[in-house]
Amino acid sequence: MGVFTKEAEVSTPLPPAKAFKAFAVDIENLMPKVAPQTVKRVEVLEGNGGPGTIRKITFAEGHGLSHAKHKVDVLDKDNLVYAYTVMESDFFNKKIEKISYDIKFAAAADGGSTVKVAATFYTAGDTEVTPDLMAQIKEASEKRALVMKAIESYVLANPDA
Repeated sequence: MGVFTKEAEVSTPLPPAKAFKAFAVDIENLMPKVAPQTVKRVEVLEGNGGPGTIRKITFAEGHGLSHAKHKVDVLDKDNLVYAYTVMESDFFNKKIEKISYDIKFAAAADGGSTVKVAATFYTAGDTEVTPDLMAQIKEASEKRALVMKAIESYVLANPDA
């Protein structure tokens, strides 16, 4: 099994607590509401939203994937840290065992937030990291970013959400 990490830092005009609430706490409700062309539904299979919670995301037809299962590892509302592991997905295609995300929300000088994301990929068996695999990861990351932008737009337009 190989392991590699991709890190990214993105900005959002949402203040840290609001961004954390939208992208970590309320994500299961917001994804299908703001991006129904991508996410058909999110079900909580186990847990109450905190650590140990398992969510199943069912993607809309035509998205290219059918589902993914996430397990919440950390949901620290005081320090605005969210970590979860994608433990099942047809994206894996026997090449990826799991993907762990560590996400930290911090105040930005403009009143918004800086969101630092570290995604650690664990390859299955002796799978090598090829340019094709990296292209697939990039494409999936871009689709994920579009859903996050839709959530951001929704929260900006609905401040009480």
